[in-house]
Amino acid sequence: MSSREELHQRVLTLPREPGVYIMKNRQGQVIYVGKAKVLKNRVSQYFQNEAKHTPKTRKMVENIDSFDIIVCESEFEALVLENQMIKKYKPKYNILLKDDKGYPFIRVSTDRPYPEFTVVGRRGKDTARYLGPYAGRGAAMQAIDTVSRALGLRTCRRVLPRDIGRSRPCLNAQLGRCCAPCAGTVTQEEYAQRVAQAIDVLEGNYKQLAEQLEQQMMQAAEEEHFEQAAQLRDRMRAIMRAGQHQMVVASGFSDTDIIAFVQGETRGCIVTLHYIAGNFHDKEYTMLDGTSSEDGAELLGSYIKQYYSLRGVVPPLVLVSEEIEDMAAVETFLRSVAGKKVTLTVPQRGRRRELMHMAKKNAEEEIIRMETNAERRQKSLELFGSMMGLTETPVSFEAYDISNLAGTNTVGSMVVFENGKPRRSRYRRFRIESVANGQDDYKAMEEMLARRMQRWKDGDEKFTELPSVFLIDGGLGHVRIAKQVLDHFGCTKPVFGMVKDDHHRTRGLVAPDGREFSISATPAVFAMVGRIQEEVHRFAITYQRQLRGADAVRSELDNIPGVGEKRRTALLKTFQSVKRIREATVEQLEAAVPHSTAQAVYHYFHSAQEETEK
Repeated sequence: MSSREELHQRVLTLPREPGVYIMKNRQGQVIYVGKAKVLKNRVSQYFQNEAKHTPKTRKMVENIDSFDIIVCESEFEALVLENQMIKKYKPKYNILLKDDKGYPFIRVSTDRPYPEFTVVGRRGKDTARYLGPYAGRGAAMQAIDTVSRALGLRTCRRVLPRDIGRSRPCLNAQLGRCCAPCAGTVTQEEYAQRVAQAIDVLEGNYKQLAEQLEQQMMQAAEEEHFEQAAQLRDRMRAIMRAGQHQMVVASGFSDTDIIAFVQGETRGCIVTLHYIAGNFHDKEYTMLDGTSSEDGAELLGSYIKQYYSLRGVVPPLVLVSEEIEDMAAVETFLRSVAGKKVTLTVPQRGRRRELMHMAKKNAEEEIIRMETNAERRQKSLELFGSMMGLTETPVSFEAYDISNLAGTNTVGSMVVFENGKPRRSRYRRFRIESVANGQDDYKAMEEMLARRMQRWKDGDEKFTELPSVFLIDGGLGHVRIAKQVLDHFGCTKPVFGMVKDDHHRTRGLVAPDGREFSISATPAVFAMVGRIQEEVHRFAITYQRQLRGADAVRSELDNIPGVGEKRRTALLKTFQSVKRIREATVEQLEAAVPHSTAQAVYHYFHSAQEETEK
């Protein structure tokens, strides 16, 4: 009996119960996870009328060698388990959102006298105020910059009120962008009022705030306090500009997410628009390759479950562009994530339908932009393949570089580009062990590549994929070392060295046999290789600097009696830097370490000053 016949026979024995099914290929790898209201009915659909399947489903079915099932008590339990197993196995044919993407928050340290606005990766359990989440770190930083300029908030890291009057105000204060609390120009109460106003703007309540300021301005003018009235006028206008920069009004509903799926010629796009208090707040795009218009309902359902599990925040209303599979079960799932009532629906009329149309238009524009960029990247790859004499157009590159500081802290970096774009989840860093002191790039390169290929040989899942081409940041000597390592492990993938000119710019590529290929006359290839070389160099330098900084911090704090690994970590976690530890008082240090240790730390950093004062 063939394996396909065995699968059909297995389907016939499946229970008519809710549950999760796990599809596997010949290597035993999980390639798809799904949930079913009735397992027998759902799984059997994959092996019936296969000609009617979408291209993606047809390809997935062709690769199924076996499957497992897990019977659940309810459809909702199956939905939750499906979501957990997708996170665990990251199956090839499921939609996969990046676990490491993160949805940052703006943290306002309202527990401090002069609060700071910072971007953090997650909501903490402290008494600070958290705003968000935002679609990305850039969006959160832009929001802070907008309200800081509008309300004259500080962006420095000074410890206030301790540092008031210790130094001259910064350039922002001189340019009128900061109210300079470090110089004592505003009281703590006045600054707290500005912070409260900034929070209102970030939460979309800027119109009410502007109206209050207008009333205060009118009153000040009537009392002939014209300077104060002018200041209130300027602040009101700045807040209106900041609010309008942050929000686009969508009256008629409060906190809402609008999620639309649109299919292009070669890929689909899911766009999510976030509205807070009826105002547009943010948008996100997720591009999906190899989809078709028939996939919409399934894709949206899978996306929504993963998206809100990662985001952790669900608004009361979620609008979707079409009916998704098991709408009621997904709605129940969202309620369990939110801990409150959530409505999941398809808008039928009025303003909500208009906004859904706007979401689709945004998705269509993003598809056009991405497909144009994809065509440009594909052309670059094809040109690279033909110039280098490759038998196939390359799809992926792995690039390697070595970095050290005067022969110390030697490190290696590996970056991955797929289809002309960086694949950061596959970047790797290596701390070189064979070169303890001195500089030996050849030996360091040999060690790094040997460690990478050994992990591949051992079947390490983080290193199982080999690139189409290996790129080495270096000349003929470097690339010949790399070729020797690849040959030793039986790898026949092509390898080239990225050669630089006297100005440290990419000049061309060199093969192990000494042939050099000039790429400067082909701008598309020149730009692509240059981008890869810059990225691998940046990644190596960043790691090398991190180690250097860590060593410097470790050596300085290790000199303090009574400060070991645990207390050093506690100090750095609380104060973020050695500079702020040095500037802290004994009382402030006691927030991180015991009194005796706080005294020892303070004495260590201030002993010279104390001797001088004597």
